[in-house]
Amino acid sequence: MSEPESDLRLVALLPMKAHSERVAGKNFRPFRGKPLYRWMLDTLLSLPEVAQVVIDTDARELLASHGTFETSDLRILDRPEELCGDHVSMNRILEHDIASIPADLYLMTHTTNPLLSAASVRGAFEALHKQREASDCDSLFSVNRFQTRFYREDGSAVNHDPADLIRTQDLEPWYEENSNLYLFTRESFAATGARIGVCPMLFETPLAESVDIDDAAGWRLASLIACGLEEEEAAS
Repeated sequence: MSEPESDLRLVALLPMKAHSERVAGKNFRPFRGKPLYRWMLDTLLSLPEVAQVVIDTDARELLASHGTFETSDLRILDRPEELCGDHVSMNRILEHDIASIPADLYLMTHTTNPLLSAASVRGAFEALHKQREASDCDSLFSVNRFQTRFYREDGSAVNHDPADLIRTQDLEPWYEENSNLYLFTRESFAATGARIGVCPMLFETPLAESVDIDDAAGWRLASLIACGLEEEEAAS
């Protein structure tokens, strides 16, 4: 991060629960040689910009059984019973975290984004800093960019005219929130009650890093991409 914001306290929030509806034990299941949650945790711990990583969880004992304990860089925050379960809004959990952990800037990501690189996270920090210097931008969220033809369920066109097939690269870009990462402040969260503020910045993450493991198909896709990335790295 550039010099003007070097004194800001940046805290990374990594919410994590023991239970998983669609992939049993997902967070603790081995992924390419280590538990899934360790991929994102290790990435966050490797970033000198991050003052502390906070795991908000109902799985302290499970973490301990996998060798993860509190340190000066890592805090394990026990999730209150009223915030446990599959249908609790993530914004309620983040509200609890913000009230418990002071910071100038919060980074929120997921254990289900194992391929997100430290370079991309650092790029998001730097992009938000530059944007905040030039505008009223108050937050950032990661996206995937698409320039393709979209249709509604009834077959009607959303973003193009089927009778006028212009090149896809000339279509207006559309952006998908990919849930890889969010940056926000206490003030921006208070303004909307959400991790996306009033004036957010969209940040594109590399497609190969953007997979979010939500179900069995997502797990297989992430495994295939990880294998391909490892082969590329070994060949370089």
